[in-house]
Amino acid sequence: MNAVPWPALFVSHGAPTLPLEPGATRDFLSALGKTLGRPRAVIIVSAHWETTQPAVSTAAAPQTVHDFYGFPEALYRLRYPAPGAPALAERAAALLSKAGMSTQLVPDRGLDHGAWVPLMLMYPEAGVPVTQLAVQSRLGPAHHLRIGAALRPLREEGVLILGSGSSTHNLREFREHDLDAAPPQWVTEFGEWTERAVTSQRVDDLLDYRRLAPHAACNHPTEEHFLPLFAAMGAATPGTKAQRIHSGYTYGVIGMDAYRFD
Repeated sequence: MNAVPWPALFVSHGAPTLPLEPGATRDFLSALGKTLGRPRAVIIVSAHWETTQPAVSTAAAPQTVHDFYGFPEALYRLRYPAPGAPALAERAAALLSKAGMSTQLVPDRGLDHGAWVPLMLMYPEAGVPVTQLAVQSRLGPAHHLRIGAALRPLREEGVLILGSGSSTHNLREFREHDLDAAPPQWVTEFGEWTERAVTSQRVDDLLDYRRLAPHAACNHPTEEHFLPLFAAMGAATPGTKAQRIHSGYTYGVIGMDAYRFD
């Protein structure tokens, strides 16, 4: 057991080109790994792996998955050869099962860009074992809050619980903006509402964000990129403060906020 539990984090991974493009979020993630230090292992909840029931990868040597098209050739040459964490995957599955969530063990799931983009910046030596956990979009925020709560004991075992998505994510609008475009008001109002709700621990409001938050459906036409936030939030120790540790936007409409839960 760790004397001080590891935090749970939510980060916004942005476009797959984030490791190749200078910018504030790239610098933030690069510094974040140094600030945190090295965990025993990482379990990462990625928006880019969707399943109908909880699933976790037991791959011993997960492949780098380039799950996108139309980007520069240099991006497809990037590899993140981190070792897998099959024992951690089985431990996570046991915790989820204990909480009433049957969990599939997937032996051949690699790391999609929702996983390897932030990890490549945080831990570029690729020496920290990692396993990936899927999201279940049709089951909504409360389900992912339960996932985080079930995994909370891992924080005391030297494991970093990392949710990877985007604080705002509308790809239809993304194509209309340049990399450094200023965010429109409907984007910033949602981001500001989320920051206030998270840091003041308004969990019920966040669970009902699609009704209560301004422009929620415009910022998240589908939910998969917001759900990792709930997994990280659920892993927090009850009564502790949440912090927004980074904020910003790329392409005007892709929120790059990050949150820390202790």
